[in-house]
Amino acid sequence: MQCPLLYRFRVIDKLPQKPSEAATRGTLVHAVLERLFDNPAPERTPDRATSLIPGQWDRLLESKPELSELFAEDPEGERLAQWLSEAERLVERWFSLEDPTRLEPAEREMFVETELDSGLRLRGVIDRIDVAPTGEVRIVDYKTGKAPRPEYAEGALFQMKFYALVIWRLKGVVPRRLQLVYLGSGDVMTYDPVVADLERVERKLLALWDAISLATETGEWRPRPTKLCGWCDHQALCPEFGGTPPIYPLSVRPAESTQDVQGRMDPVRAEAGRPEALEGH
Repeated sequence: MQCPLLYRFRVIDKLPQKPSEAATRGTLVHAVLERLFDNPAPERTPDRATSLIPGQWDRLLESKPELSELFAEDPEGERLAQWLSEAERLVERWFSLEDPTRLEPAEREMFVETELDSGLRLRGVIDRIDVAPTGEVRIVDYKTGKAPRPEYAEGALFQMKFYALVIWRLKGVVPRRLQLVYLGSGDVMTYDPVVADLERVERKLLALWDAISLATETGEWRPRPTKLCGWCDHQALCPEFGGTPPIYPLSVRPAESTQDVQGRMDPVRAEAGRPEALEGH
C-alpha cells in the first residue's frame, strides 16, 4: 500500500536493509513489555520493567548479531547508553497509560493465520490480546513512535482492522475494541469495530492481492513517492532517484488457475519467489 516497488524490493527481491536504531528500540521495548507479564501482578512495576532492558538487549544481540553494527562507531558506549535510556523512558511512559497489575493478557506476541474463502492467507503477530470475563476481546498494539495526526489515523487503524479480521475469521468473534498505545507521545487510540468494517477490510485486501498478482505477472512495480522516501534504504535502485532496479527475477507467466490468482501458489510460482500471503505489520 505504501509503495509497490518497495514491496518488490523487500518481499520478492529480499534486498537487505540496514538495521535502524528506532526500529530496533521498538523491538527491544516490545520484548520488555511482553516479558514483564511473566512476573506476578504485584511485581509488574516500572523498576522491574526497566531492569529487564539490559537482558533483553543481550538476547536480541544474540539472535541478531548484525544489530551490533548500530553502535560499531561508539567505542565509549555513549550513544548506546543514550539509546538504552530512551528505551527506558518509553517503558516508563507505558505505566502512565496502562496498569499492568490489573491486566492478565490472554495472549502475548501471538502468531495468527487464517485463510479467506478466496484462498488468500492472512497472517501476523499481535502484541497483546485481552479477554474480559464476559468474553469480549481487545486487541492491543504498542507503538514506540508518536500518534499520527487525525488525518493519518486511518492508516494505523488499518493494521488493527487487519488483525481483527483474522481473529474474526479464526474464532468467529468480532473484537470489542482495538487499542493502539503510542509510547512516543503518551497517547492511546481506540476503535470499536463492527462486522461492516471487517468486510470492507477483506474487500480491500482482495483488491490489493489482485494488484500484487498483476504486478507479479507483468513485472510492473511502480514507485510511489512520498515523504517517507527519505528513509528508504533502496534509493540507489529507485527510478525516482535516478537508479535502476535489479533485473526482475521472476519467470513471467500468466496465471494457470483460479486458485493461483486468489492467493494459492502452484510450484512454478513458489520457485519464482512470489509471496504466498499478506502479512500484517
